Amino acid sequence: MKNIIFFVAFLFQGIVLCQTKSVQFSPPLTEGTPESVAMSSERLARIDDMLRSNVDHGNLPGLVALIARNGKIVFYNAYGMADNSLGKAMETNTIFRIASQSKAITSTAVMILWEEGKFKLDDPISKYIPEFGEAQLLDTFNEQDSSYTTKPAEDQITIRDLITHTSGLGYGVIDSDERFKKIYAKAGITDLFTTEDISIGESVKKLAKLPLHHNPGSKFTYSEGLDVLGYFIEVVSGKPFDEFLKSRIFDPLGMKDTWFYLPKNKQDRLVTVQQKVDGKWQKYPITFYDTDYPKTGAKRFFSGGAGLSSTAKDYATFLQMYLNKGELNGIRILSRTTVQSIMGNQVGDLFSEGGDKFYGLAFGVVTPIGQDLGGEGSVGTFDWGGYFNTQYFADPKEQIIGILMKQTQGSVQDETGWKFRQMVGAAVDD
Repeated sequence: MKNIIFFVAFLFQGIVLCQTKSVQFSPPLTEGTPESVAMSSERLARIDDMLRSNVDHGNLPGLVALIARNGKIVFYNAYGMADNSLGKAMETNTIFRIASQSKAITSTAVMILWEEGKFKLDDPISKYIPEFGEAQLLDTFNEQDSSYTTKPAEDQITIRDLITHTSGLGYGVIDSDERFKKIYAKAGITDLFTTEDISIGESVKKLAKLPLHHNPGSKFTYSEGLDVLGYFIEVVSGKPFDEFLKSRIFDPLGMKDTWFYLPKNKQDRLVTVQQKVDGKWQKYPITFYDTDYPKTGAKRFFSGGAGLSSTAKDYATFLQMYLNKGELNGIRILSRTTVQSIMGNQVGDLFSEGGDKFYGLAFGVVTPIGQDLGGEGSVGTFDWGGYFNTQYFADPKEQIIGILMKQTQGSVQDETGWKFRQMVGAAVDD
């Protein structure tokens, strides 16, 4: 018995030692009344009506919505069904595949190691993953057999390029360029998520040999850069990527429902991905991926760009840490100065032609132009979304978090994303 107690104490100490305590202490998210944080109950009720109406009219099968201000959750509701065919109702603690919302978490992990002086952001990735070698651009492409030739790139891929989607890498099966779809498929690149028996290291090493869309740093091309960085984290930290996230982010923040692959005792809370067929919501079929990947298969592929599943409250907790400038519950995840860099413009005007947003080191960020256009939040509001129709934003000036968790594929008549964000801002009452 003493040995067990010693082991548990040692394990707990190991988790704590991975973090640093902070002189600041921002309490975990707790529930509060709208009036206590200067939000209008009547205007929040309009949001409730809007969301409920979209589900009632069949625009969505179900969803979970969360709004918090000043660390208080003032709106946290579930609507509709988590699985229509099974008659399973949506609940607030339902677990969703967050897909590209994984990217900000992976970026945070990269910056944790950066704070420890493990690397410089402008180091070439080949310094840590030698398979990348000298960067090559696609020169010619043969449509008949997907063969190609390359020419040397002007610059080498850096860690900053990977984290900001300016590396020139593509995104395989969802790439906008059909040539790269074929090149990635022929090379056997694993995109997004999988039930197959492959590791991120094995996939990244294949990816490293392929040509680039453009010279690194010259354009914004949404890519598998964060998957590369997931493997990079393994190389630099010496830990499996999933274990690093758990010990350095999820456990310290109390994000108990955020995983690549769900433990058995959480699997019944996973929402079903649904599509609309002949007016009825049905489970989305297996295509180039199996939507049951969070609970079936080999469970070895830890996709930093798209592989995590989570709840609305867990993700709100992660965003609250950022609103607190890197700290939550007395634990410092990132320095305030690091958060400042993360929220800075890293790509100039490559991200948004209209100038309403720029891209930092983890998020899209609203500019003064975006603020003045209306509906996007204050200057500095940061956001992103996910492949299965999830959205989030956090407004540092107003200290507001807004999260919509949905789980659909295919065509949907869904306008809840922009309406929710616009109406949340309109509910401020101070």
